[in-house]
Amino acid sequence: MSGAAAASPEFVGRPGVVLERLNRLYPALIDLSLGRIDALLGRLGHPERHLPPVIHVAGTNGKGSVCANLRAIGEAAGLRVHVATSPHLVDVTERFRVAGRLVSEARLVATLEEIERVNDGAPITVFEVLTAAGFLLFAREPADLAVIEVGLGGRFDATNVIAAPACSAISAISMDHEAFLGDTLGKIAGEKAGIIKPGRPVVSAPQPPEARAVLEGEAARAGSTLWLAGRDWSVEPRGADGLRYADPLGTLDLPRPALAGAFQAENSGLAVAALRAGGLAPPPGASPGTWHKAWQGVGQARWPARMQRLHGRLAALLAPGWELWLDGGHNPGAGAALSQTLAGWHDRPLHLVVGMKQSKDARGFLLPLLGHADSLQAVAEPGQHMALPVEAIVAASGGRAEPGPTVREALRTVAERAGSGAAAPARVLICGSLYLAGEVLKLDGWIPD
Repeated sequence: MSGAAAASPEFVGRPGVVLERLNRLYPALIDLSLGRIDALLGRLGHPERHLPPVIHVAGTNGKGSVCANLRAIGEAAGLRVHVATSPHLVDVTERFRVAGRLVSEARLVATLEEIERVNDGAPITVFEVLTAAGFLLFAREPADLAVIEVGLGGRFDATNVIAAPACSAISAISMDHEAFLGDTLGKIAGEKAGIIKPGRPVVSAPQPPEARAVLEGEAARAGSTLWLAGRDWSVEPRGADGLRYADPLGTLDLPRPALAGAFQAENSGLAVAALRAGGLAPPPGASPGTWHKAWQGVGQARWPARMQRLHGRLAALLAPGWELWLDGGHNPGAGAALSQTLAGWHDRPLHLVVGMKQSKDARGFLLPLLGHADSLQAVAEPGQHMALPVEAIVAASGGRAEPGPTVREALRTVAERAGSGAAAPARVLICGSLYLAGEVLKLDGWIPD
């Protein structure tokens, strides 16, 4: 997205101080345009033109998981990989992985202050500044691959100044951000398709027919080769422990995805498709053994708050043998995807703890999940940005949910109702918002690495 929400409370620490100053330069919440970011990058010497090969990733659901798989595969091949993602969960430094390492706070502050000086008081948004910071960091550090995640939409997202990516990748498209992207799947797909560049390849996850037709049309107009899931590439279970991937270049055996969830096979496959369609894997002359090892990266990917098992302070509130999970999915498409995973969780009771952002379709998210839950509690953490009131979540659930009203209290309630361990082990899933996920990770003691 070319705009961003207010710098606080999402941005804290020394980087947050700089971002808070910059946030005052453009008070609008979101303004979809590329003029300001292009002008700023020009004053910085256009670092976006001096990056290693780029895979540009857009979509509604799963794009962060695709980025995680791209990084894991690249690093398993011995590549140095830059990664820019958003939003962050606990600390803004999570957004930038420079040649394999999270940027240090000191280096990020120095970069932000440099941008502040060069910008010289011109109107700008926080997301545009962060996008410029990522490009500047990546242009100054040698690497073999850059993975850039779109913030919002695609066509007018600040990251869309990338003129010639090695490949564009579009994950699953569903309804979200309708106020900015449009009120139909076709309109939203049109915005996502804005990252397709003339003559550059693009790969797509499985899409609803309306979205698929838009992507096909945009790719044809751009003269871009389009690999569509189900038509040009596929990924299927291979026994109990792996996947079989196929595309026009041949077939591959992949391990079981490290990221949990029934939908992660498609996200892993999309990452593989992007590397292969973009001519990045394997590169000419590469050792077959090296790339056999590289594809094993699918089984090593890590991405917090995407069906993440928690083992810290919050998990300790539950009885022995219980499982605590966290997922940041927050729209109807994410609810449908989560439902696929929960369908396989009927071996033990499931308790949902749900908190959402004010602008989201709470009913649409909850509807696919209700039939899987033995109990449902609505929460809003004190530090949760733009938290939807607990009462609104209860209403969206049709009265099924009861007030938590916080995560700790909800978990204690679940534990107390289970008794002193006599009850069979159960699962608890906290879900509904990436902002809630950030607060949960703090409470659980998670540290970015």
